[in-house]
Amino acid sequence: MRSVVTALLLFLATLCDAQLIGSWRAHLPYQSAIDLAQASDRVFVATPYSFFSIEKSSGNIERFSKVDGLAETGIQAIHFEPTTQALLIAYQNSNLDLLTADDRFNIPDLKQATGGGDKTIHSISYLNGRYYLSTGLGIVQVDPIRKLIPETWRLGAGGRSIPVKQFAFDATFFYAATEEGLKSIPRVGSNPANPNNWQLMSGSGGLPAGSCSFTQLLGSDLIAAVRDTLYRRSNNQWSILHSSEWPLINARVSEEKLLLCQRKTNGVSRVLILNADGTTYRLLTQLAPISYPVQSILINGEPWLADRFEGVTRFLVNGAYQTFSVNSPQGLAAGQLLTSDGNFFATAGSVNAAWNYLYNGDGLFALREGKWTNYNRYEFPVLDSVLDLIAVARDKRNGSLWAGSYGGGLIQLLPNNTIRIFKQGSVLPAVGDPNSYRVAGLAFDAQQNLWISNYGADRPLAVRTRDSQWFRFATPFLLPENAMAQVAIDPFQHKWIVSPKGGGLILYDAGTTVSSASDDRWRRFRSGSANGNLPSDEVKCLTIDREGVVWIGTDNGIALLDCLENPFTATACEAFRPVVKNGPFAGYLFNGQTINQIAVDGANRKWIATSNGIFLIDARGENVLQQFTAENSPLLSNEVLQVVVDGKYGEVYFATDKGICSYRSDATVATESDAGLLVYPNPVPPGYAGTIGIRGLRDRSWVKITELDGRLVYQTRSLGGQATWNGTDYTGRKVSSGTYLVLVVDERGKSIANGRIFFIE
Repeated sequence: MRSVVTALLLFLATLCDAQLIGSWRAHLPYQSAIDLAQASDRVFVATPYSFFSIEKSSGNIERFSKVDGLAETGIQAIHFEPTTQALLIAYQNSNLDLLTADDRFNIPDLKQATGGGDKTIHSISYLNGRYYLSTGLGIVQVDPIRKLIPETWRLGAGGRSIPVKQFAFDATFFYAATEEGLKSIPRVGSNPANPNNWQLMSGSGGLPAGSCSFTQLLGSDLIAAVRDTLYRRSNNQWSILHSSEWPLINARVSEEKLLLCQRKTNGVSRVLILNADGTTYRLLTQLAPISYPVQSILINGEPWLADRFEGVTRFLVNGAYQTFSVNSPQGLAAGQLLTSDGNFFATAGSVNAAWNYLYNGDGLFALREGKWTNYNRYEFPVLDSVLDLIAVARDKRNGSLWAGSYGGGLIQLLPNNTIRIFKQGSVLPAVGDPNSYRVAGLAFDAQQNLWISNYGADRPLAVRTRDSQWFRFATPFLLPENAMAQVAIDPFQHKWIVSPKGGGLILYDAGTTVSSASDDRWRRFRSGSANGNLPSDEVKCLTIDREGVVWIGTDNGIALLDCLENPFTATACEAFRPVVKNGPFAGYLFNGQTINQIAVDGANRKWIATSNGIFLIDARGENVLQQFTAENSPLLSNEVLQVVVDGKYGEVYFATDKGICSYRSDATVATESDAGLLVYPNPVPPGYAGTIGIRGLRDRSWVKITELDGRLVYQTRSLGGQATWNGTDYTGRKVSSGTYLVLVVDERGKSIANGRIFFIE
């Protein structure tokens, strides 16, 4: 019988191909491990977001996520059952996935259950064809055959729901570790659904009263944990098995040993492995891989550890250890995203609604040629005091990255990983907070001058010229908290700046000389006629499209400014709101909704990030072309915080509150010529039903697909620099195997580029 791993690999092969149009990729953190389960040939590792597997013999790693067919993002616990070769995944929202050798089944009953209560799944057990979930409600049974929940046992006094941390059993009794203490009930001749039938064991026979956090069988003896002390019941009498000053995080019985994950309040951690008689089998204290141990198991006598900060480690018999590193971002991204020359960059920091610090130290993540580099205090100690990175820009002259810290100043990351920090003398401190250097927006202009939003400073707009001179500017009008954030620069080199906290939108022109303020021009756009006509003073984001139109996202939808030739005159330049059609009705685009970010693709279409998913609208904002949600697509969450488009490859990156993912769209940036024509996939494999991309075109090129004798099969125009074809002719029939010509022609029908597509039986 095929293993569950084989089934998962099939999911991976059929559902995710990063090179194909319409495919998705997940870019989730894998450095944090929270649970372990083992099959015969590999170890499954749960993270707070997804899971991965490690092949025992080779150490090869396979990743799995919602993009690969899982129901959710955000895992709470996992359990692999050897008798059925099935992996049960419990999610943080109480949804369940059952991965068998042949398929994946979703069991949403607990997630969808009404009536409230804490449905957190703390641990999973298996007995006689059923799973037993220890939850905040009590014990929840899962029938994997019928894919449903037949019973829920509420064990609290009077039938109330109380958290159950663990479920155990021997030949005669069921046991439950609850917040009221350890409870038991006979397996035969009783009704476990009746809470009155459960007997409280705590408070008698030597087991202290109080909350019980753990219970399992170790050999024939029952083990229970009360206030970090382990007790063993032998011959119906309880005695202390282990007691120390080390607080207990978790305990687990594995290969007839008891593994204790312990951590003191000062952060010092260890894993203590006990024999059945309470003597020490092994003590793991290595500081490098043991930071916050949460789960440990034995595999052939070797401990494997899941650590919240250090990932997964295998401790060898000879005392050495092996860490399993999964290249990935080290956290979530809530700040600005950036693509440049096919590379992707994401800032992890954010601020709250009041623009106060959140002290996020995850820094900045860079994806270059398929490999992630994490720039933060964990990898580069020089960044220890640099928190809340929320802005990023790239200097095309030398490839260096510039990042803005909300409080820690301006950061330059050189290609050789040299790091420079600019604070006093460069960036100004916030008024009233002299130790806070808040950089909230960055953008390079055409002359490679770096423009900086210096939030809260008395001169909140700054520029670092290409020859490293600094100039600073104060607005001629009052702003709340001197608040400036995102900066965008239009083709006329005007600076458009978001002013948070109701400040509206700011427009600035430095004139002919940056160093002189004599020819500077300013304007402020707000709501109301003659004030700028924005739909709201609460501007969240802006972008400038390929035709020079300024798109402004607010907490009340979207507004456009199509007047770059003369934007400083109120009578000549006022915002207007695009109207979108919805059947027989029409209304303002995203009226009443908060727009988190707007990105422009190669066809000048707009990708809109909202709290209701991601929307793709046409170039003028008149039609919604597509909507991705967590329910209808692999999008990780409906809370989309940021979006950016890689125009070269057409990949659209989404930063959600559950992680980063990306989608390969059907539009790329147009090229100057058609010399770099690329067709993919090519050859087209047997049974392929996806989209074929033809990339490297000039904008709105005509593309003809013909047979070798010249008979026309299909014709289309490119979106930006890419055309697409579904492999069918005009009648909708799939084309036969063989060779087809790709002809790119101009408006007069003259061929300007050509290629071939091969279809394989």
